[in-house]
Amino acid sequence: MTDVTDATDATDATDATDAPTPAAATFEAHRPLLFGIAYRMLGSAADAEDVVQEAWLRWQRAAPAEVRSDRAYLSTVVTRLCLDALKSARARRETYVGPWLPEPLATRPDSVEGADAESISIAFLVVLESLTPAERAVYLLHEVFDYPHAEIATMLGRTEASCRQTLKRAREAVRARRPRFAPSREAHRRLVDAFGATCASGDVAAVTRLLAADATAWSDGGGKAFAARRPVVGADAVARFFVGIFGRAPADARREVVEVNGWPALVGRIGGRIVSVLTFETDGERIHAVRTVLNPDKLARLAAALG
Repeated sequence: MTDVTDATDATDATDATDAPTPAAATFEAHRPLLFGIAYRMLGSAADAEDVVQEAWLRWQRAAPAEVRSDRAYLSTVVTRLCLDALKSARARRETYVGPWLPEPLATRPDSVEGADAESISIAFLVVLESLTPAERAVYLLHEVFDYPHAEIATMLGRTEASCRQTLKRAREAVRARRPRFAPSREAHRRLVDAFGATCASGDVAAVTRLLAADATAWSDGGGKAFAARRPVVGADAVARFFVGIFGRAPADARREVVEVNGWPALVGRIGGRIVSVLTFETDGERIHAVRTVLNPDKLARLAAALG
């Protein structure tokens, strides 16, 4: 698996004027992996950065006798920190205004391919939200990061049999909700381009033809940006919803297709400032879901990465 790191670096593990210590060099070599685990676990780049930084502090304090494998030790620390973070995250999401969506992450087309693009997609991160924290950890560590059952058991302080049973439940849950993926990035992009053009044209019928009959749209404003607080369901309703939004856009509104979470997405700007990110779930022929992030807190890192 290709490790995915944030487009903006977390706090450096070394002073810029000093040569990296062996401990710092080791940590930096593992940083993409650690961020990749934390981001998929938490669905938030900000929270993932915090976890990775805390892992660095613990790594500095670790006694040599504690570390039999650098990768295993650091992965264990990050996974356990994520499990702790999810407890408070779930409490916050219970009071979240409207639908909660993962924080979008800028990626490069040449850095995320195949299964990686699926596991980092917004659609898949939403599916992970339906799992318990333990199920999410076991599923990601085994299915995405290829850790063996015995190592996962040690990382989580569980028996190997327990981890296997947890993985079975997680696989069943993911299989039942697994999102659709286009056969290629090009097929996905064609639909994204067409969606943007037809919504801007105001042609509701044309937009409807791009959508699956049961297409659904979610909007995440978090109470900080105007957004629908309930999902919009059905091709015609979704088409009219977005044609209406595009039609009300100010004169200085601009939209561009940008790589977000492994797939082409539609980024909206007003006066040059990023105000929305639309990610799409497609099968290469129709759009099955549109997930729009409008919460400015979740757009800050993307804006910094894209400029």
